[in-house]
Amino acid sequence: MHGTPGPVTIDLTMLMRAYAIGIFPMADARDDVDVFWVEPEMRAILPLDSFHLSKSLKKVIRSDRFTVTCNRAFGEVIALCAESADGREQTWINRTIEASFIALHNQGHAHSIECWQGGALVGGLYGVEIGQAFCGESMFSRATDASKVALAWLVASMRKGGLRLLDCQFITPHLKSLGAVEIPQADYLKLLGDAISESPFAPPRVQRPHPVMPGTYSVSVDGVVGAGADSGLVAGFSALAGADAAGLAAAAPSSSSGASSPGYSIAQFLTQTS
Repeated sequence: MHGTPGPVTIDLTMLMRAYAIGIFPMADARDDVDVFWVEPEMRAILPLDSFHLSKSLKKVIRSDRFTVTCNRAFGEVIALCAESADGREQTWINRTIEASFIALHNQGHAHSIECWQGGALVGGLYGVEIGQAFCGESMFSRATDASKVALAWLVASMRKGGLRLLDCQFITPHLKSLGAVEIPQADYLKLLGDAISESPFAPPRVQRPHPVMPGTYSVSVDGVVGAGADSGLVAGFSALAGADAAGLAAAAPSSSSGASSPGYSIAQFLTQTS
C-alpha cells in the first residue's frame, strides 16, 4: 500500500533565492493551489532604531502579561496566521506556502516568536532570516496587544543579534503606528544587498536571468544545506530572555518583580536603543 503523499512545497533553494532578490510568494486564497511571486513597487520596512514603543505598550511589556517564546510553536503560528479573521475572509497563505515555510523552519531559515497567556497561544509572528535581514511574513493576535508584544521582542532580538533590516512587505495602519515606513523597491534592494552581503544566498557578482521572474536574477547556493542554523535572531532572543542556545526556552515572567523580569529587560533595552 502506498502512504498518503506529503504536502507539495516550493523548491527551498529557489525560495531562498527569491528572498535574496526581493521577491516572495503569495496565493489568492487558502484553498488555491497556485502560488505567484510578488515584487511590490513600494516596500514596507521597520527601521530597527525607529520602533515606536508607546507608553501603553511599554507598560504591557513590563507587566509580563504574556510569556514569550521563540521557535516553540512555528507550525501553530503559521496555521493561525492562515486562518480567516474579521475583515479578512481570505488569506494568502495556502497549503503549499505553509508546508514550504515549515520546511524552511526545519532547515533553520524561518523563525517564529510566540506570545502565550494561560497556556494558550494568543499571538505571534513568523518570517525568513537571510543574512542580517528578517523578512516578516505574517502575524496574528487573539488577545489585545499580543502581536505588538511579539513585534517588540522581534525588534529587540534583531538588534541584540546583529540583524539590520526588518522587511514588512506591505504597509498597514497597524505597522505604521509601530514605526514602519514605505520606500521604493529599488531602495529596499540596496538595503537588502547590504544586509545579505555575507550570506551564502547573496547574489553573485556575475548575474544571470532568474528562472522565476524576468528581469531579476538568481543566486548560487549550490551545496548549501541548513545555512540558517546559526541564527542571529535566535541568539539575540536567547541573550535577552536568558533562553537556551536553541532559543526554545520561554521568556517567562519572573516570580519576583522588577529588573529580573524579561519584560522589564526588553522594555529597558528598547528604550535605550530607540
